[in-house]
Amino acid sequence: MNKTSTAFYSLCSLSVFRGILERSVVKGYYKLLKNVNSEPEEFLNAYGEFYSLLCERGVAGNLAYTLTEAALFDENAFSLAAAGGDISALPQNVIEAVMRDCGAIKLLCSLTPEDILNDCLYGEDMIGLELPRWTMGEPASAFSGEKLDLQRLAAFYRENGCGIFARYKAFVWRDGDIRPVEHPDSVDMDDFTGYERQRGKVVENTLAFIEGKSCNNCLLYGDMGTGKSSTVKAIANEFRSRGLRVVEMPKERLMDFPLLVDKIAALPMKFIIFIDDLSFRTQDESYTSLKAVLEGGLAARPKNALIYATSNRRHIIKESWADRDTDDINRRDNMQESLSLSDRFGLAICYTVPDKREFLEIVSALAEKSGLSLSADELAKKAERFALERGGRSPRCAKQFVESLLV
Repeated sequence: MNKTSTAFYSLCSLSVFRGILERSVVKGYYKLLKNVNSEPEEFLNAYGEFYSLLCERGVAGNLAYTLTEAALFDENAFSLAAAGGDISALPQNVIEAVMRDCGAIKLLCSLTPEDILNDCLYGEDMIGLELPRWTMGEPASAFSGEKLDLQRLAAFYRENGCGIFARYKAFVWRDGDIRPVEHPDSVDMDDFTGYERQRGKVVENTLAFIEGKSCNNCLLYGDMGTGKSSTVKAIANEFRSRGLRVVEMPKERLMDFPLLVDKIAALPMKFIIFIDDLSFRTQDESYTSLKAVLEGGLAARPKNALIYATSNRRHIIKESWADRDTDDINRRDNMQESLSLSDRFGLAICYTVPDKREFLEIVSALAEKSGLSLSADELAKKAERFALERGGRSPRCAKQFVESLLV
């Protein structure tokens, strides 16, 4: 049996990592190898389609990395156990199957276009066609070396998660499923100036969550433009390597929370369920659903999830004087019901607009990071004028001001 046939049969018989056969590049490779002994027309069609796919995906220069990356992002019994930090519970025969599958993948990574053409049934007829060649390149580091290091592979899953949660770090709930965010906000903790006390509380709570200690659902409330949402995004970026992922859930879909719970409860990663700009005009279905989620509902949040919400209002629900002038016999009970949601967040952190000194400190720090060379007095005067035109001071206003100077 030649090398190409051995590689093909090894690919056909994948077991634990069989999910990679659904990936487009692996599927195209499978079709090519399957047609090595077919008629020239069928083989050449498969060859051309495969090379076209590699060009489309931008991986014609490093096929080995693409094949091993497919394995690193596969969700299976081994990757799930490794992401949870314990592969010792897996039966020995499963470990042996993992080693065999990984050996098959490494064999595929060593198979060159020349090997395939030499082993082709009509190989001699292909010489004059000058078919394009792809480059195998190097496999992902977890698969490097002559012999697979199972512990190094397990360490990758432990640090990065598995499946879709290894490939992406931010997600959104849409159309009844968890969808990845292709280009998440890259804000990190170093981008902030000021609000150290507020961020410190969020970081402390998040670390406790990651470490399995006592922690709370968190409400970040206060003035607009003060960095509430950015804090949550930065937290997610900061602790991604420790298994933290963020799933943004639109408030109008809060009734889908049990569906989301079903999808993440058994996963070994930790999840922040992020609800941005939370507010309600009335006690609608979403309001009731969130109350049940936070406390008392049958579909309670799983242990691997916390809810982080932001709002411009401390009590979340918009209350007017007309709401107090009601014909409800139990008026006090009605008011308590309206204000009870925010009390169900164990941790509430207030973000207020900075005073003039704090605002100018933020401007100065951002200007320094951006390399602006204005004097302190000139910078302060322009910043104040900019803030007055925008109707007030805030970190967002400071950032917009500095960006306007860079144009």
